[in-house]
Amino acid sequence: MTIFVNSDTRVIVQGMTGAEGRKHTQRMLSAGTTIVGGTNPRKAGTTVTFDVAGYGPGADKVTDGQVEVPVFGTVAEAREATGANASVIFVPPAFAKGAALEAIEAGIETIVLITEGIPVQDSTIVVERALAAGVRLIGPNCPGIISPGQANLGITPADITGPGRLGLVSKSGTLTYQLMYELRDFGFTTCLGIGGDPVVGTTHIDALAAFEADPDTDLVIMIGEIGGDAEERAAAWIQENMTKPVVAYIAGFTAPEGKTMGHAGAIVSGSSGTAAAKAEALEAVGVRVGRTPSQTAQIAREILSR
Repeated sequence: MTIFVNSDTRVIVQGMTGAEGRKHTQRMLSAGTTIVGGTNPRKAGTTVTFDVAGYGPGADKVTDGQVEVPVFGTVAEAREATGANASVIFVPPAFAKGAALEAIEAGIETIVLITEGIPVQDSTIVVERALAAGVRLIGPNCPGIISPGQANLGITPADITGPGRLGLVSKSGTLTYQLMYELRDFGFTTCLGIGGDPVVGTTHIDALAAFEADPDTDLVIMIGEIGGDAEERAAAWIQENMTKPVVAYIAGFTAPEGKTMGHAGAIVSGSSGTAAAKAEALEAVGVRVGRTPSQTAQIAREILSR
């Protein structure tokens, strides 16, 4: 099993005809994702042809190593024509709120919002609407979600690892990729990048709950970072609810106070939001915390090899 996406997930790409949308649509297709359409009001009725090497399962139409993906004017039209239940959004920050709200209103069940630099007010509106509608929103400012061998929604490289026993939830895209690679011999059920902005649609706790309920996930790796209190809240949830082992890494042990580091939400204010405080909260509930990504992988390896 996996969490949130699988081989039955039917995906549209909002912004598919742009440079980033095209590039990553091809990569998602090559990973086996069932991409059934894209949206662009100015190019409705056209198709985009992708050269797909080693195309995985879920192809609607593949001919001579190519797949043609139709372009629709709206998400509602795409959903009606294709039965899409998920969307990946590659649009500039100024248009991201509108694109996400359009997908929510059209009845899309899972939305992956890749865009970086969305105003916090816009993100707050989108997250509130998604929660009210029961929509699974992943992001913004995230690499997306991958269930190896089944579906890849976002920008995560699909050839780092294969399917296996681990679950991973992370605020950081690059650290997601590193842990996937270092533990590639074990493989993963799902790897989820939730994003590092102050307001995100899916939290560490959401992912931990899903992994706890997934019978194929034996151990969960949680990557946090400085700023906010998401990791402390996750620690409290783990103590009350988690039966599976969790291994964690907190990015930012050497971060200077008062300086935003990489992600909009990664900022230490006084004694609040430090890596040491987060590690202490997690270790207090039995979560082993690595001081480097490689040490974190080694801890997971030790637990799984018992």
